[in-house]
Amino acid sequence: MDEYKITTHSVEETLEIAQNLESEKFPGMVICLNGELGSGKTVFVKGFASGLGIQESITSPTFTIVKEYLDGEAPLYHMDVYRINESDQSVGIEDYFDKDGISIIEWAELIEDKLPENRLDISFVVIDENTRILKFTPHGEVYENLCHSVL
Repeated sequence: MDEYKITTHSVEETLEIAQNLESEKFPGMVICLNGELGSGKTVFVKGFASGLGIQESITSPTFTIVKEYLDGEAPLYHMDVYRINESDQSVGIEDYFDKDGISIIEWAELIEDKLPENRLDISFVVIDENTRILKFTPHGEVYENLCHSVL
């Protein structure tokens, strides 16, 4: 399995990477974001959403777990599972993976057993105030092809 690395030096560069990925979107796409607080996960989602033409302000759905944005080119399901616990396992997150929209999950490593086999994992590593290393790990041929064409 290949891993791709990109170093970003600004919020704008992270937004641009997300928009590039969005340009290759497909129904049922699942992107899993991992990284510490403040590493750029929500910034990535903002870039992706703006590429979809979503006008609504994107904020992390920390307390709602899932926010649905339906006014773009495709439905966007933005999930933040940071506060999920065993009693929340009935939230039905897996149901979103079977829809035609795009699911982007922050803190995805916390629900690894619920994630689909085919997906794109992106880890955000903080280097300093502005610099991040984004590590892309595709799972499945369609995500391999996505990484080849965009990164």
